[in-house]
Amino acid sequence: MVQEVLIELVKGIGRFFLHPAVYVTLLFSILIGYVRVKRERRQFRTRLLWGWTEAKGFLLDGIIWALILSVISVAIGLVIPNSWLLIYSMWMLLFILLFTYQFGSAIYTIALGTATAYAMYTFNWSLDVFTWTVSGLDILQAGIVPVAIIAGLLLIVEGVLIQKHGSAQASPKLVTTHRGIEAIVYHVKKLWLLPILLVIPGDVIPTYLPYWPQFTLGETAFSFVVFPFVIGFQQKSQHSLPIHFFAGYGKIVWQLGIVITIIAAIGYFEPLVSAIAILIGVIARLLITIIKYQQEKTGNYAVSPQSNGVMIAGVLSGSPAEKMGLLIGERIVKVNGQKVENEQELYEAVQINAAHCRLEVLDSNGELRLRQHILFRHDHYRLGLILVR
Repeated sequence: MVQEVLIELVKGIGRFFLHPAVYVTLLFSILIGYVRVKRERRQFRTRLLWGWTEAKGFLLDGIIWALILSVISVAIGLVIPNSWLLIYSMWMLLFILLFTYQFGSAIYTIALGTATAYAMYTFNWSLDVFTWTVSGLDILQAGIVPVAIIAGLLLIVEGVLIQKHGSAQASPKLVTTHRGIEAIVYHVKKLWLLPILLVIPGDVIPTYLPYWPQFTLGETAFSFVVFPFVIGFQQKSQHSLPIHFFAGYGKIVWQLGIVITIIAAIGYFEPLVSAIAILIGVIARLLITIIKYQQEKTGNYAVSPQSNGVMIAGVLSGSPAEKMGLLIGERIVKVNGQKVENEQELYEAVQINAAHCRLEVLDSNGELRLRQHILFRHDHYRLGLILVR
């Protein structure tokens, strides 16, 4: 029995690549990177991150969490209805194609998939998709608890991914303030794909794909499927530095995920509670987006020209500036003993002793620190800094 399940599990993993969401997510991740690089080159004459950063991270960033959720899903026996997965897939693909990921959280598509499945069941609707007939589902009686738990777990992972990768992949964008000076806002637009192992009931899939892995427990048949859940995220920071803003944002989201998971689990005793958990998750996640947007929309720009020193807007990957540990939002006040107030003065001061560049920097807390680095000949203009002019 164990050997049979393992063989079928391997087959199920292979068929993960049949789902169109895998390729659509990859394609749009590449497109996000292309648009970002094009804008950065237009505004700063260089790119901040490699153009394939988004495409590389769309699967790798969350792969460990996908494995953890797969173990949890199978271990506690979360059986997800086939019809719900098909309806959810259609909503998920639509959200990806819309290219607006403020509403890319999995909680929204899960809620829409759940509501759609129940509405189709109530009004006896059906939809033909290729060789499948998608019909409604009395989700409150067949699947609401595992679906709600999956929603909570995905919120936890979403928060962790935002907290860990949000600031690292924030892209600076030049804007003009109401006073007519240049300032910087930071944009993050990201897609993450989580291949999660699920158990689905019955023999619906094997009817059309006879080699789909399937096993039985007593008289009930189940199939394994590695299903691609997609998380989209889009947000900007203006009033706060990215390193602070996205860390706090992610923390709130994963804390919400814990609450939703606990409430969803209570639905084991009363399924309606799980439905309420999904609704609470949607409302709370939407409020987080709106509140954070409003907070960042008001107040001063965190990165803007300063009278004392040159403000760092970005640090290029692998550059001398990165090796010196320079960070966004810090101000360079002296270079090789010379006070600097603009980009030209900074690079002129670097040439005083390019072989041993010494910087005096004020961090975001106003504390002074010294950084130094050896530059190669003719590389004095390649510190790897994007500065606010």
